[in-house]
Amino acid sequence: MSKETNVIEIFSSIQGEGKYVGCRQIFVRFSGCNLRCQYCDTIDSYNKAFYCKVENTAGNRDFIEIENPLSVVEISSRINNLLKLPHHSVSFTGGEPLCQSDFLKDVAKEIKSVKYLETNGTLSKELASIIDDIDIISMDIKLPSFMKQILWREHEEFLKIANKKEVFVKVVVSAETNESEFKTAISLVERINKKITFIIQPITPLNGCCAISPEAVIQFQNLALRSLDDVRVIPQTHKFINQM
Repeated sequence: MSKETNVIEIFSSIQGEGKYVGCRQIFVRFSGCNLRCQYCDTIDSYNKAFYCKVENTAGNRDFIEIENPLSVVEISSRINNLLKLPHHSVSFTGGEPLCQSDFLKDVAKEIKSVKYLETNGTLSKELASIIDDIDIISMDIKLPSFMKQILWREHEEFLKIANKKEVFVKVVVSAETNESEFKTAISLVERINKKITFIIQPITPLNGCCAISPEAVIQFQNLALRSLDDVRVIPQTHKFINQM
């Protein structure tokens, strides 16, 4: 069992993506990721950070720096300090938090709050090892047009496990997204559970990725609505209000 790990930051903010947009959360951002997405907006998470930025008072942005790596006791105490203000949940994010699944499991056991996992949806064995300690799963489906690899099999195995808990999926779309790959994502979710919330996230232009047209967004939603029960279009709202 891991005793220490590398964490980039621990802070309180507003969830800007997905089904729980607008909810207040504590974010614990782990370093390390097994993927390299073209549109990634947290590339600092690829490498280990010498210091972890920790907010002292929820929402005050009064950060201090603590030398990495951090212990389970250190991280859980910092989270519980921020929980003095009521929050919807604690979000484990990255990077890819499941790259530290053993450590994450230990931290989750120490947190007296709803545990919310933000994940790229590819590490099914790691999810299986921690599923009993997680309450909500925000799972990405990575379309091939953004990646250098095909991940359908990994996503399907992951979603089968995630379906044991509350889960929703996010699919980022851009001007480069094609109908065929989008339909494949729809079919993947439909095979497992058509009631899973399916969120279409129009890309925030970055690293050469081009914004999708309003017409294309509505057509993609039309496609998904023919097969799935709950299809929503939600952009990265925290970008609009300058939140972390």
